[in-house]
Amino acid sequence: MKSKERIVLDALEINRALSRVAHEVIERNHGLSDLTLVGIRTGGVHLAHRLAGRLKEIEGVVLPVGALDITLYRDDLHTKREQPAVRKTEIGFDITDKKVVLVDDVLFTGRTIRAAMDELIDFGRPREIQLAVLIDRGHRELPIRANYVGKSLPTAADEKVKVLLREEGEEDRVIIENGTEV
Repeated sequence: MKSKERIVLDALEINRALSRVAHEVIERNHGLSDLTLVGIRTGGVHLAHRLAGRLKEIEGVVLPVGALDITLYRDDLHTKREQPAVRKTEIGFDITDKKVVLVDDVLFTGRTIRAAMDELIDFGRPREIQLAVLIDRGHRELPIRANYVGKSLPTAADEKVKVLLREEGEEDRVIIENGTEV
């Protein structure tokens, strides 16, 4: 049995989605004053850097970008058989009284975002936390909603959405893997 996959976004569509999100961030925040970006490892960090690049192109402002590893804040650590790989959280700037845009690749149950907000609060008290995701696939288990969505992708619960990025040695694309076929 092997899984069947289909491409739902290619490199050009990912770029368009990020450009649209950048414009929405500027519009909602009336510019980029007191704004920071924090990506959730791993895909969210790459997307946060790309988003920062777009915002610089549009507004000429360089925003601080941080990286968050939520591994130790997950609510399912006790159910894992193997110890998860812990990577580094890097927030080299003060987030207190700033607007923080959390960036992730896929929004699914909301549990990753909850863990990210818990960890973020350990670094200071932001004035506001906003959420930008490339893909919102639904199936929320917690009352969490993104402020900025590159693409909404209704999916079945058993499907897998994968965001593949050039920073990870892949060709930029988003794929859905559907079940199995015999």
